[in-house]
Amino acid sequence: MLPWILAVVALLAAWAAWARAARLARKLEALNQSYWELRYDFTRLRSQVARLDPGEPAEQEPAAAQNATVAFVPLSSIKKSGQR
Repeated sequence: MLPWILAVVALLAAWAAWARAARLARKLEALNQSYWELRYDFTRLRSQVARLDPGEPAEQEPAAAQNATVAFVPLSSIKKSGQR
């Protein structure tokens, strides 16, 4: 009789953990959706403000990003260390 009681308790505990995980997954999805909506709204509003007040300097990028140049490097030109 005791093994059956333990099995039922274990099943109930597993079901409760599964239900909690599903609830947390829904909350995480809602939080993620809210984050991306907020980023979209922030970017849209920032561009509207920049359009309304063009005299204001734009946000300064970090110095490393300003000085860095992006160049295309074809993968065929990159040699592996073992090849010559």
